[in-house]
Amino acid sequence: MNLVWAVLIVLVVAAISVTIMLLVRRGAPAGSRFQDGDRAAGVFGVLSTGFAILLGFVIFLAFESYDTSRSGAESEAQILMQQFETAQFMPVAVRAQLSGELVCYARDVVHQEWPEMESGGLANAFNPWGVAMFKTIQTVQPQSNSEQTAFDKWFDQRSDRENARQDRVHGAEGVIPLPLWLVLLLSAGIIFVFMLFFADSEESAVVQGTMMGGIAIVVTSMLLLLWFLDNPYGSGVGGLKPTAMERTLTLMDQGARAIHVTPANLCDESGVAS
Repeated sequence: MNLVWAVLIVLVVAAISVTIMLLVRRGAPAGSRFQDGDRAAGVFGVLSTGFAILLGFVIFLAFESYDTSRSGAESEAQILMQQFETAQFMPVAVRAQLSGELVCYARDVVHQEWPEMESGGLANAFNPWGVAMFKTIQTVQPQSNSEQTAFDKWFDQRSDRENARQDRVHGAEGVIPLPLWLVLLLSAGIIFVFMLFFADSEESAVVQGTMMGGIAIVVTSMLLLLWFLDNPYGSGVGGLKPTAMERTLTLMDQGARAIHVTPANLCDESGVAS
């Protein structure tokens, strides 16, 4: 989520909450609408504690998903670089082809897959260059020991790469189901309404406004944080970016020049087949 929008949402919710509290305060009796303040405070404690525990648990779950997506993206990029190195030990006939497909895979992730993940898509889609590499490796017939070793290693790396890709893609779907969002929003609404019964015409407007505004800011901020963690590929501050894969593209280019390898030119800069 964009940071500016998040701040605006928090401020608007806080302003509306404070305004409603002050309006209710005008007609409120002295000492609030509760005759037994201790009992009311106990009930509010139960409500707020239940909401805090549920919210904390869900935020932890969402952070786990966020961290898995981040580590998956980094692992995928690292394994792709390792496959680029492995490709140089394959039979000469397929080295350039596999190297080019690996480069195109990385470009596709950066320029095609990442925008789709930001919009919440890509859950059931293959990377086309992953399919192309699979078809190419089917044609390989290792002859020497080094080629056989590289051939065997390739499949291990391919499996690791696909697992890392699944971790990366999984975060784009979100892990928090709609019913849980509804419960959280309902709980926040109940806390807000309950707070209005603490309106006290004898207490100063500043104290009443600060009390309601503080709760509104904390609850809204936590819900927005939860939304951010459940949508890790947003374009705002803190959103996951294809930094690791971009770095891998740079390393591939540098490595190819260092060992005098020319990957096959199979796609444009966006990863689209040419």
